[in-house]
Amino acid sequence: MKTQAMLLVQQGEPLSWEEVEIPDPGEGEVLLQVLACGVCRTDLHVVDGDLPDPRLPLIPGHEIVGRVLECGAHVNGIRAGDRVGVAWLGQTCGGCSFCRGGRENLCDHPLFTGYTKNGGFAQHTLAVAQYCFPLPDAFDDVHVAPLLCAGLIGFRCYRFAPGTKLGIYGFGAAAHILAQVALADKREIYAFTRSDDESAQCFAREIGAVWAGSSAESPPELLDAAIIFAPVGELVPLALKSVQKGGVVVAGGIHMSDIPSFPYRILWEERSVRSVANLTRQDGIDFFARVTRTPIHVHTHSYALKDANQALSDLREGRISGAAVLVP
Repeated sequence: MKTQAMLLVQQGEPLSWEEVEIPDPGEGEVLLQVLACGVCRTDLHVVDGDLPDPRLPLIPGHEIVGRVLECGAHVNGIRAGDRVGVAWLGQTCGGCSFCRGGRENLCDHPLFTGYTKNGGFAQHTLAVAQYCFPLPDAFDDVHVAPLLCAGLIGFRCYRFAPGTKLGIYGFGAAAHILAQVALADKREIYAFTRSDDESAQCFAREIGAVWAGSSAESPPELLDAAIIFAPVGELVPLALKSVQKGGVVVAGGIHMSDIPSFPYRILWEERSVRSVANLTRQDGIDFFARVTRTPIHVHTHSYALKDANQALSDLREGRISGAAVLVP
């Protein structure tokens, strides 16, 4: 049987609308009817060629909400009819030192959904059952999709960002979800955007940021920590200047332009810079438990599956406040 999918044939070129075979689930896999799939900045990096060596031809998409249609052999805990979520980390080896040490996000031999294995820009997809998440009933298909990456990676970044005053550079899908978690924790949000992006600054204030301005500006107070979601290396020294002694700057993206050289004095006094890579299944379990307790309103813009190129273009050009979601 056939299904429809948006296919990446060559990086740097638009996705093509194709008819493909519906795959059969293998051992440990489930076949999903895709109900919704978020469009993430990482999808842009895959399509535009910033991330090397994708599996081509490729169906992108790693914020998948799906209904289980069929289970392969040796699938436990998931049944046909269940609604599940599929995130970026599609499979790990389970045997390397990182997996054995509880850091499967750093697995030596991983598979990534929508990058090295097919994802959710399609009507149907396969997923490894052990890497699927049960989803909270409080969220419908469209509004839960962005939580599967924007929410998850933002939450992992948040765990490395201590203190009360939190700066967020790049106020898009991940930022607007994370900001609501932080505000529920009585933290203050300082939002940094491109200098001409007044709509993003207004969006941040509407959510509850105490200050919003250009990334080139200094915040009114020194911050305890800053998270950088924008893939712009020049923001790292700017963020370091904005955090106080002992402050932490967290780089949350999978890709970033080169970080320019900067004087040691802005790193001194025990400031630190760290990256966040991927996520663990425990991150997902903890995050979905958290958003079940903490009301989160996810701002979304829905697109038909065949309009995936338009969604990617709108994201690339900064025309979206919140998150883009494809609905097959």
